[in-house]
Amino acid sequence: MAHLTNEQDRVRAVTGLLLKNNAKGIAKAPQEVVDYVKVNVLIAFQDRVKEVRDAAGQVIVTLLGALEVAQWPEAVMHLMHGLESTDPVQQIASFGVLERACEDYPKKLDVDVNGQRPLDYMIPKFIALADDEKPKIRAHAITSLSHFIPISSQSLFAHIDPYVQCLFRRASDDNADVRRGVCSSLVLLLVARPDRIIPELPIVAQFMLYSTQDKDENVALEACEFWLTFAEEPDLVGSLAPLVPELAPVLLKCMIYGEEDLVWLDGADDDAEEKDRETDIKPRHYGGGKAHGLESAVSSDPNHVNKSKFGGSSLDDEDEFDDYDPEFDDDDASTEWNLRKCAAAALDILAVRFGEDLLKILLPHLNERLYSQDWLQKESAILALGAMAEGRYAHWCANFETEEQRDRYFIPAMEGLLRMVLDSNKRVQEAGCSAFATLEEDAGSKLSPYLEPILRNLMYAFEKYQQKNLLILYDAIGTLADAVGNALENPQYVEILMPPLIKRWSELDSDDEDLIPLLECLSSVTMATGHGFGAYAQPVLERAIKIVHSSLLLWEEYQRNPELDEPDRPFLIVSLDLLSGLVQGLGNSIDNMIANSTPPLLPLINICLKHPQAPVRQSAYALIGDMAISCFGTLRPYVPTLMAEIISQIEPEPKYEFISAANNAAWSVGEIALRYGADPEFHQYVQPLIMRLIPTLLNPRSPKSLTENAAVTIGRIALVCPQPVAPYLDNFAQQWCQALWEIKDNEEKDSAFRGFCMLIKENPSGIGKHFLWFCNAIVKWKAPSAELRDMFSQILHGFKDMSGSGWDAQVASWPPSIQDALRTQYGV
Repeated sequence: MAHLTNEQDRVRAVTGLLLKNNAKGIAKAPQEVVDYVKVNVLIAFQDRVKEVRDAAGQVIVTLLGALEVAQWPEAVMHLMHGLESTDPVQQIASFGVLERACEDYPKKLDVDVNGQRPLDYMIPKFIALADDEKPKIRAHAITSLSHFIPISSQSLFAHIDPYVQCLFRRASDDNADVRRGVCSSLVLLLVARPDRIIPELPIVAQFMLYSTQDKDENVALEACEFWLTFAEEPDLVGSLAPLVPELAPVLLKCMIYGEEDLVWLDGADDDAEEKDRETDIKPRHYGGGKAHGLESAVSSDPNHVNKSKFGGSSLDDEDEFDDYDPEFDDDDASTEWNLRKCAAAALDILAVRFGEDLLKILLPHLNERLYSQDWLQKESAILALGAMAEGRYAHWCANFETEEQRDRYFIPAMEGLLRMVLDSNKRVQEAGCSAFATLEEDAGSKLSPYLEPILRNLMYAFEKYQQKNLLILYDAIGTLADAVGNALENPQYVEILMPPLIKRWSELDSDDEDLIPLLECLSSVTMATGHGFGAYAQPVLERAIKIVHSSLLLWEEYQRNPELDEPDRPFLIVSLDLLSGLVQGLGNSIDNMIANSTPPLLPLINICLKHPQAPVRQSAYALIGDMAISCFGTLRPYVPTLMAEIISQIEPEPKYEFISAANNAAWSVGEIALRYGADPEFHQYVQPLIMRLIPTLLNPRSPKSLTENAAVTIGRIALVCPQPVAPYLDNFAQQWCQALWEIKDNEEKDSAFRGFCMLIKENPSGIGKHFLWFCNAIVKWKAPSAELRDMFSQILHGFKDMSGSGWDAQVASWPPSIQDALRTQYGV
């Protein structure tokens, strides 16, 4: 590389790259080898051939990182000497190597070497060169300096005043790379040394606002990072607030697709009638079925991880098949971070910080864009709505308290988004439909008075959309059904909604993957429309059962011959979920349909309980629980066959992928227990069940959602059969109370607590040393049923009477909040 100058240039450069790939281990080489490499790589760095110089530069960076400055100070001296060169080629090459070293290992450069700090000399030199006449030298200088900010280099901060002045001088540089470096440096300083930025904030802010709109997108992106970083720092919110009225519209402008994006998108303004290309439709993944859990009463914290629709935290219940989320299906030209995404992220954080104040600032700008004839303007406005922190915009609009707020925010937002749903541009359709689904989630039943126009718009979109946006439309229809619930049971609404869905249902083959999202949509629609779905129930039920049957046959064949392609499980999962929706929606009126189904449904479910795929079991256990609630007469003859499998699924530490299946198994047992009631036939299952449920409750490694479900099911079993469970009360009473005291009040929790009270009645001594935990759980209740409240009162007064004069002393040792609540609510 260094001496055989008569060899081909390419060969010499490749030898340098080979050396670079092996140079990390240089410290282990014999000293004579190390010395030889150090001398000769510096010779190669002076070569006349650019490729050789570049390769030598890479070797220097790697060697210096491996040896560190103390063992090779000559390299740093050589490179710094290169900065003094009158040869611009050598000067730029030397600075390029220094910049790379500063980037890769700034801490290794920020050291003492023989009583001196190399950076004490390097930093001032870099600051001086930031004003060099050559743009590349200025850019190298600014960028190299910036790498020492995150490590809080004292050598840099000792020169903080001239450094900041240098940045301000270069803010108006005519070179984009220099301006980009200035923006990046100011972002880093904002975090590391806000004391140097905040006093100059009026100047810095105007520069950043201007740079965020720079024609060079790389400069604009770095400037936009400033606002994202600024917004993320809670201590700087007060300084940021006065800038928001000017900043928010700039961020909105940055969310419009750029010219490069448009070239990649290759779409016409009005393209709604164009068929989607195969490349437009991304592979879609489907959820692992319904997961039963309990909603926490502390989830009002905006930073709290929300539970899923059917309960259970996302950590517990997600498997590798995540639900398709259109809002984050970003078809930008690449997955790389860009200005559009950065602006959206900054707007998201601003929404967290400034809430409704931000909405008031942006509302005129959003309205102008939503009603624009330019699809790019419309799409950017909808992206902004979706970007504002997972539907905070929808939350503000939907949570109106007065008619004036409703008319000013909610109705215009709803009408504007529905207009976008029917736009003639597919990108606007996509963004509008996604944003409307977000509004549906937040508005809930407040959409009920407007169901007719909403349904007519969505059904018109159904006829208009191409394949990709149909997937998003299915989600919007399913979300609407979940939001308004039984309001959809109105025959007028059913007549609008069902014909297009059933038409599509009949057009698709049972192995067509486009059927899967339609099945998901129908599972929500069947629950919401209830008995209104009755006219369509028989053929839908029959087809769902046939899909389950055929899927199980394919799986059985695959198990016999693993060389076959593994069958698609989503068909099986979504069909089971659709059956759950039918059962919940139609109640006991579905009894005869299930009883007369061909093939019989219950034996198929029994096979699904043993399926090796966790999401299949998860949906099957959910279906059992729903059948216990709605059509127990049909389920009951099969309970003896199913119960052994249900019991075996309940274990304290299931494999991660089986957590939701275990949750659903525990929940379904509780529903079965309630339906048996006092019937002694259920008694045979109590002992094996509590031998599974109690260890699950007591195991500290059990998932939280499973612990909660186990506690509820123990209580429900105790409600119908307390005697066999009561002797174990002392073993689990404290953990039982802890598992459920933060759960939101609902019927499941109410029935579980009534069962727990039955255990106390059967075995009062079992609660003795855990009585404070029980009292704490009592006072956590907001609105217990009259029956449960009476049971609480009887137990409390009974223990007070039993304790006699010792009651007051016992209660006095409890936390004052519990004392006050018991005295106020129950008079003890």
